[in-house]
Amino acid sequence: MEKREKGRNETIQTIASRRSIRLFADKRVGEADIKKILEAANHAPSAHNQQSWRFIVVDGETKSKLVNLVSASSGGFPRPSSVLLRMAARSIASAPVVIAVINTGELICHGTDLFKIDKESAHDFFRIMEIQSSAAAVQNLLLAATSIGLATVWLGILILVKDEVLALLGEPKGEFMAVIPVGYSAVKNVSGPKKNPIEMAVKYLK
Repeated sequence: MEKREKGRNETIQTIASRRSIRLFADKRVGEADIKKILEAANHAPSAHNQQSWRFIVVDGETKSKLVNLVSASSGGFPRPSSVLLRMAARSIASAPVVIAVINTGELICHGTDLFKIDKESAHDFFRIMEIQSSAAAVQNLLLAATSIGLATVWLGILILVKDEVLALLGEPKGEFMAVIPVGYSAVKNVSGPKKNPIEMAVKYLK
């Protein structure tokens, strides 16, 4: 983990020091630490406080099956996607534990009862709300892991095989899925990607 700047807010330090780590040490993550980061994820803001997310902790035989599924699926995609899927499989294999985050779909199902608008508009409205809520939970999990010395990576490429992964996990098809290997980094002093100056991303209106 990067050297802390004296006097700097700890939360901002954690945000700045978070890195995507794709190779993990052969070291077990304690159950207490897994619970800590799951509790942090569960404290994320959610639309209408519906908390329409589920966290699935994967290790052992199921993790091996996930590795095999992702590796086998990679051959069905063009080379750029295939390479990323194989890299994802290696990250899952090296991590001692993987956490999957999915939407339950409950907010989408019951949304039309909350807002009296046509079903198509309501579905899209609440689908986006569920995705935003679960993404916030993932970010909480990533930052909480960094704060206690754990390494993580959000494997976005697995969206290409989302339905197959959800089936393996025993979950119904859904609008959102994140697969996050968790462990201790096998590499030291990982530098972060260069960020654009904030001026390029901010617009002020008065």
